[in-house]
Amino acid sequence: MSTETLPDADLGQWHRLDRRMLLIRPVLDIVKSLPVLIGTVLLGKGNGWEWIGLGVTALTVCVGVSHVLTSRYRIAEGQVEWSTGLLLRKHRAIPLDRIRTVDVTSEPKHRLFSLSAVRIGTGRHSPGQGAGSDQLVLDAISETEAHRLRTVLLHRKEVTAEAEAAPPPEQVVAEVDRKWVRYAPFTLSGLAVVGAVFAAVWHFAHQLDIDPENVGPLRDLMDDLANTAVWLIVVVAAVALLVVVSLLSVGGYLLSFWNFKLTRETEGTLHIRRGLITTRSVSIEEERLRGVEVKETLPLRIAGGARLTAIAGGLREGKGGDKGGGLLLPPAPVGRVHEVAAEVLRENFDPATVPLDRHPRRALTRRLTRAIGGVLFLAAALFGLYWIDFLPAWMWQVALGLVPFAALVGWDRYRNLGHAIVGRYLVSRSGSLARSTVAIRREGVTGIVVSRSFFQRRAGLITVTAPIAAGIGGYRVVDVGESAGLAVAEQTAPGLLTPFLRREAQR
Repeated sequence: MSTETLPDADLGQWHRLDRRMLLIRPVLDIVKSLPVLIGTVLLGKGNGWEWIGLGVTALTVCVGVSHVLTSRYRIAEGQVEWSTGLLLRKHRAIPLDRIRTVDVTSEPKHRLFSLSAVRIGTGRHSPGQGAGSDQLVLDAISETEAHRLRTVLLHRKEVTAEAEAAPPPEQVVAEVDRKWVRYAPFTLSGLAVVGAVFAAVWHFAHQLDIDPENVGPLRDLMDDLANTAVWLIVVVAAVALLVVVSLLSVGGYLLSFWNFKLTRETEGTLHIRRGLITTRSVSIEEERLRGVEVKETLPLRIAGGARLTAIAGGLREGKGGDKGGGLLLPPAPVGRVHEVAAEVLRENFDPATVPLDRHPRRALTRRLTRAIGGVLFLAAALFGLYWIDFLPAWMWQVALGLVPFAALVGWDRYRNLGHAIVGRYLVSRSGSLARSTVAIRREGVTGIVVSRSFFQRRAGLITVTAPIAAGIGGYRVVDVGESAGLAVAEQTAPGLLTPFLRREAQR
């Protein structure tokens, strides 16, 4: 993108972070340093270690203040530049034509003073650098400046005073319905929180050599449980866990998706806003949209729900705050998910709803073998540990009792397996406990990969992978018949495999 497309007023002018961050950053740095400070005070006991803790805390605060005071950014010569540092200077520059996303986040620390953090992403990792090497973060700018940057960097045009007073018109594609909170317990997101809390408490108790039998309430509870029927303990524990997980899931749903809104701007950009305490704003250029993915975990599918994500260039796949940047619709009725997918793709229907071609029965055999074989192997291993008096007998018996469930999962995985070519889209579905239906535009496919393992060769099956510069980088049609798979590959990327097929035929 040439610099002529940007306004002259914005070229070469350095901007600083908002100084109001100086009221927040020292407090946050002191809170982060509390473990070190408390540890040195407890260990010091008059030996001077507490001064080391105070020194580390003071140094941390000084570094944070220095970052706020010395950070500058500008848009000049076809790139956005950022520099920071007092003793050790850092300078980064990202060409404008490599910018893929502008993610605006307002955490509670920002919302106190109407500030935002802007993450400018390229979707590319620099060789030899960390996971954050593909983005530039401006962690303290005003909300007005964040809006201006998003417009300048994504649409290459300045925001006038009139535009700031009256935001550009946009079409509402989808808004969250508060009734959708009923799908929250079926996402099981609260289960991860319960697991993390339990692991943290267990680790903390182990480090401090705390025995549950020495804690009064826990000792009394264990004594009561010793006189209670095992089946009653299991039922009560399961109900209690279900209630806790459901409440945490509902809370997480409200925190993450409160005021969720998906809109389409006149410049051809999809804009997603969501969040209660921490608000997040993500923009996706439609010209970089390569398809959509409908995700349905088994509990959510039973409840008639699903979630929709975008497959677009520049969106990061990963954990933490960047995860879910391409979310187009939170857990919602599956019918509404397909309506939004069609609207986002600008189609009359969602390609993911078309009937799919079934895969050979040999694919069913592979899924049943792997599902049942895995459970039998686990049961055998547990039986071996029981044989040497290392584990109780009920563990291998429970594992053996999971065989029918494993067979059902294997059958369901085969039932969900399928593919289709619908107009300009390649549609693929797979999975059972976490079913995924993907519709990608064939013109975005960068090649075709045909592979098969030793066991696939014996079964006459292949896997066709369509690489694409978006999402996870490639989407597969798994365990398809050889002739049908080659036909899918030829239709997805016409002419690409023809030379290889002719060479194979001549042998």
